[in-house]
Amino acid sequence: MSGKIVKVSGPLVVATGLSDANMSDVVRVGPQRLIGEILTMKGDTASIQVYEETSGLGPGAEVVTTGAPMSVELGPGMIEGIYDGIQRPLEKIMEKVGASITRGVEVPAVDHEKKWDFTATAKVGDKVVGGDVLGTVPETSVVLHKIMVPPQLGGTLVKIESGSFNVTETIAVLKTDDGREVPLTMLQKWPVRVGRPYTKKYPPKRPLCSGQRIIDTMFPIAKGGTAAVPGPFGSGKTVVQHQLAKWSDVDIVVYIGCGERGNEMTDVLREFPELKDPRTGESLMKRTVLIANTSDMPVAAREASVYTGITIAEYFRDMGYDVAVIADSTSRWAEALREMSGRLEEMPGEEGYPAYLASRLAQFYERAGSVECIGSDERRGSLTAVGAVSPPGGDLSEPVSQATMRIVKVFWALDASLAYKRHFPAINWLTSYSLYLDTLKPWFDENLGEKFMRNRTKAMGILQNESSLNEIVQLVGKDALSPADQLTLEVARMVREDFLQQNAFMDVDSFSAYERQEKLLALILRYDALCRGAIEKGAPVMKLFDIPAREKIGRAKSVPEADYPQEYARIEAEMAQEIETVTAQGGEQV
Repeated sequence: MSGKIVKVSGPLVVATGLSDANMSDVVRVGPQRLIGEILTMKGDTASIQVYEETSGLGPGAEVVTTGAPMSVELGPGMIEGIYDGIQRPLEKIMEKVGASITRGVEVPAVDHEKKWDFTATAKVGDKVVGGDVLGTVPETSVVLHKIMVPPQLGGTLVKIESGSFNVTETIAVLKTDDGREVPLTMLQKWPVRVGRPYTKKYPPKRPLCSGQRIIDTMFPIAKGGTAAVPGPFGSGKTVVQHQLAKWSDVDIVVYIGCGERGNEMTDVLREFPELKDPRTGESLMKRTVLIANTSDMPVAAREASVYTGITIAEYFRDMGYDVAVIADSTSRWAEALREMSGRLEEMPGEEGYPAYLASRLAQFYERAGSVECIGSDERRGSLTAVGAVSPPGGDLSEPVSQATMRIVKVFWALDASLAYKRHFPAINWLTSYSLYLDTLKPWFDENLGEKFMRNRTKAMGILQNESSLNEIVQLVGKDALSPADQLTLEVARMVREDFLQQNAFMDVDSFSAYERQEKLLALILRYDALCRGAIEKGAPVMKLFDIPAREKIGRAKSVPEADYPQEYARIEAEMAQEIETVTAQGGEQV
């Protein structure tokens, strides 16, 4: 089925003679067979967004429909892969055509030649349904790839064998209920704009440990949750997302560089192979899929990149893994939507964005969740979605930020003034929030003790008190405050500098486990409680600030991992002794 181009407007091409084509079909455009997707149909005229540069195309060129929607290839070989927005493997393309990617190049997303060691776990005669595991392939030293029955199939296995196969060879034969024999391979295809099915969605109840204290303790995200990282230029959105991708306790990370600077993707490609995963001791790349659609790549492919990434993530979720999708940034993706909408001459909404901006954002974030996977054996998987938002000039009232805030449950608001003070992660503790605190409380109480959530609430209260006290200090000076208020300011400074601030250049402080976070916060708040008791007994507040243990608390986060429990206990004992001494001296003076 082919048609002819009648109009070319940047990445938008209009063609006639496509009466048999369908919405969302993938087409090949022009003599170079550029990849495109049908956006709208009117009679036999189709508007097509082309995922490659269209210069040189003109009216009269041929358009051929493939009859299938925009899909991704799912199978062994995706982990450690680097893809563009429509899942073309960039490394393989470079081997084929060199550093500058030529248009119309066709390379399969997953290597069709490479042999994989398949170990069958199902056997002949088994009744299977969509999602059942047929066998496993050790894809990397960290990821065991489960080969599953495609979601829509079911029946009885009449043949299955272990051995060395490539992804297109038959590993099993399935006899369906209507008597057809269907050969099964290790490769599945799935349309990117359709969410993969699951049996049931659960409320997220386990936290995602990122190793970042302000996130884990103050504004936690649940596994299967959604979060947004908004902030102005230079406030560290990409840094926060890199930290999440590096240290989150998930099995698989899908990192989507969506319209961001090329050097940021280069940082990821350089760093990840060298970094050690704290869970496995292996390279982080061994559990990572990268999708690079940088700002200089075709804008239409940027719009597709988030769907490509989340479909790959859903496939690994279906195996029963915890997966994190990091999208950097959804604002650049929304800009691609706006550009395509403008070329389609659709009625613009607020600030020129299309009217369907909010529903498209919701479609992306709603594919996150903690689910029971399809299949007859019980498997639980989770997909956590974290999107960066880059509002122009840091204005959070603009449409992308507002639409995102209505959908996500965790909001880590980045603050440029904190970033300029070199306070990282530069998350503002007064404007951020997490709606998962109530659902995660039972997990925290069980694993870290009931004191942990009480301490978290107390620390937040101290930080909020500091904010209101600072206004008074600007008017009358610090010395005019009562000793108790002076202590509040000092403890708030300790919470900010000794707890919330982290140093990514120190291995011991770059990642902080939950137990360590709990002990460090408890130590700071113990100092607060002992000092308040001492002030009531007449101890001079400045002497309490000058005790040697106060400095040791400041350095507590750099204590080596193996020594911190004993060291924290020693600091606490010394602190109690020193405060008691100051109180005794203060009492005598009174």
